[in-house]
Amino acid sequence: MSNKEATIFGIYPVQEAVLSKTVIDKIYIQKGIINSTIDSITKELESKDTSINFVPIEKLNRLTRGNHQGIVAITSPISFHSLERIVESTIEQKEKPLFLILDQISDVRNFGAIIRTAECTGVDAIIIQKKGGAPITGDTVKTSAGAIFNLPICKVDHIKDAIFYLQASGIETIAATEKTETSIYQTDFNKPLAIIMGSEGKGVSKSILNLVDHKAALPLKGETNSLNVSVACG
Repeated sequence: MSNKEATIFGIYPVQEAVLSKTVIDKIYIQKGIINSTIDSITKELESKDTSINFVPIEKLNRLTRGNHQGIVAITSPISFHSLERIVESTIEQKEKPLFLILDQISDVRNFGAIIRTAECTGVDAIIIQKKGGAPITGDTVKTSAGAIFNLPICKVDHIKDAIFYLQASGIETIAATEKTETSIYQTDFNKPLAIIMGSEGKGVSKSILNLVDHKAALPLKGETNSLNVSVACG
């Protein structure tokens, strides 16, 4: 398996990549473009773990200097896993499974560092949303020190749906957030659990905080009022 992502642009190269079952992480399509082949590519990818983004032509121009013809695809160095299958198999094998949910982490190096920490500490799978988060790139792989190949990553349409599914499966959810008086040292982690980490700028989104079973904060003693998300996750 390659540990590098690739950028593919142009209608027919992207179509060939899709037909050859190349794992595509994100695809960018020019807003308002009318093309039957692009339409068929989009329909094919809607049922897969691909983030489909309709963007201005300026975005495509920044992604590649070539003749993109209104479509650019970013391949993934890994394959993604079904959340339902991973949860079911993990519950069958372990009394106290541990999952990590990332609510739109945007920096690929933070993402890689989190994957490395998660794999080293026994997390069973990482759950991310198709849209809004960092892509899995060569930098992600490098920062993870290869841990990304040893830890299942599940892509879901919406984090909320993943939380509902985990809760229905007997797994409690804890959001890491400063918006609580409860410290992580007052929180029971000795049970089936999913920990939610938020984005670098906004933290765990308000809509997610309204759904979780518990909230926990890292007590900070210094003058700085926040931690890098990968450090906080560690």
